[in-house]
Amino acid sequence: MVDHDTTDAVARAAELLRGRRTVVISGAGLSTDSGIPDYRGPGSPPRTPMTYQQFVGDPVFRQRYWARNHIGWRRMDAARPNPGHRAVARLERAGVVSGVITQNVDLLHMKAGARQVIDLHGTYARVRCLRCENLISRMTLAQHLEAANPGFAENLSAGATGIEVAPDADAVVTDTDRFRMVDCLACGGMLKPDIVYFGENVPPDRVAAAFGMVERAQAILVAGSSLTVMSGLRFVRRAAKSGVPVVIVNRGRTRGDDLATLRIDAGCSETLCALAELGC
Repeated sequence: MVDHDTTDAVARAAELLRGRRTVVISGAGLSTDSGIPDYRGPGSPPRTPMTYQQFVGDPVFRQRYWARNHIGWRRMDAARPNPGHRAVARLERAGVVSGVITQNVDLLHMKAGARQVIDLHGTYARVRCLRCENLISRMTLAQHLEAANPGFAENLSAGATGIEVAPDADAVVTDTDRFRMVDCLACGGMLKPDIVYFGENVPPDRVAAAFGMVERAQAILVAGSSLTVMSGLRFVRRAAKSGVPVVIVNRGRTRGDDLATLRIDAGCSETLCALAELGC
């Protein structure tokens, strides 16, 4: 259901969540106030994210991605938590929120101080070898990419403030033809950000951990997700099937609206802050 009086809706949400062990499922809409655009929110431009098949199967797509990511990951690394992230962390410290399942790869929940966080789709800050599974930090790879592409980032820095960065740390950069990729230093295999791409499955152990968190929950709070992809929607479906109250906070419709006990069509930061003030 939709409540058009946001103040009344927040009060009702607080009543639903108060005294219940609540799991937050967050999406890109929570991070827009930190300067990271979302994929499907109202007013968002059309985006065509890189698919797993394109990344592993086409060296041109892969080259373009790494060139753009070489700029974009720095912007994401520099992003800071907004009041919505801090409100979630505050609710966790108060014992209201028992855990967070985030579809975002920006680590902003962790930066805000939340502790029980499952990064469902991975994180921009790690890189994985698809052959030997070796993990390295994105900072380490940046040093190797800079050595292979001297001046690339610097040449773009003059207009850097105007470069848009997508939710997967993919910067909108067009001059990528001469960018040189780097392979795994351990085995020579293909490197890929430790992010779940479209067309790729979330690791089973991560899914199991998330389902475990949901099954222990007494309420679900969706923040800033349209629930368009099944990786997030399945947890809402599981909770609703078990009779667990579901509160959805999002600008615009979501794929889980028919499962919601209450839906609030409003921004995440102001709504989560209001819930934190009420103490749920």
